[in-house]
Amino acid sequence: MTNILVADDDSNILNLVSIHLSELGYIVFKAKDGFEALEILNRENCHLAVVDVMMPFMDGYKLTREIRQQYNIPVILLTAKNQIEDKEQGFQAGTDDYLVKPFEPKELSFRIKALLRRYDNQSDETTIRIGSTTINKMSYEVQIGDKTFLLPLKEFELLYFLMANSMQVFSRYHLIEQIWGIDYEGDERTVDVHIKRLRERFTKLTDDFQIKTVRGVGYLLEAKRT
Repeated sequence: MTNILVADDDSNILNLVSIHLSELGYIVFKAKDGFEALEILNRENCHLAVVDVMMPFMDGYKLTREIRQQYNIPVILLTAKNQIEDKEQGFQAGTDDYLVKPFEPKELSFRIKALLRRYDNQSDETTIRIGSTTINKMSYEVQIGDKTFLLPLKEFELLYFLMANSMQVFSRYHLIEQIWGIDYEGDERTVDVHIKRLRERFTKLTDDFQIKTVRGVGYLLEAKRT
């Protein structure tokens, strides 16, 4: 069974989402604030979290950051805000997706299914090795030889995705959808900036891989042949 945490201080939203997801066969754990949500995560094996932004004691952004540090599960933020700055703050906190209130419960279920598929497709491998470079999505560490690196979240997720799918070309749009989520409204240049940072970090450290630009298409990670 799939366990889903729903954290929202609005009892009406909490009950509506809980009933809808329960009818779809999910096991739902309800929390009224961030601290209660963390207590549930500590004792229950949850596979996804639906988190409201505006909660007392600990808001959804902080809760999302806490989840990112401790658990490898997808997060969907619920909010009444629809400003690009608020969405940016949500993605910087580490959310996988973003849903603005009021929303249709069916849309939430679509997004949950999509995220569970994405994480399930990546769950077979927690560690990827190319040459002397190892990337571990459980610890969020990149190790090259005897040196260990901790990257900003989106840089890590982008590198992990490219390493997991080496020698495949991806458009900027596809990378944004995979790493930042389908509702990300930022510029596609975000991908270029993160690719540039990854190149600056690793080009002089290793020749195990290269992130190459495919003109007119996007990027691919080329693994060194052994």
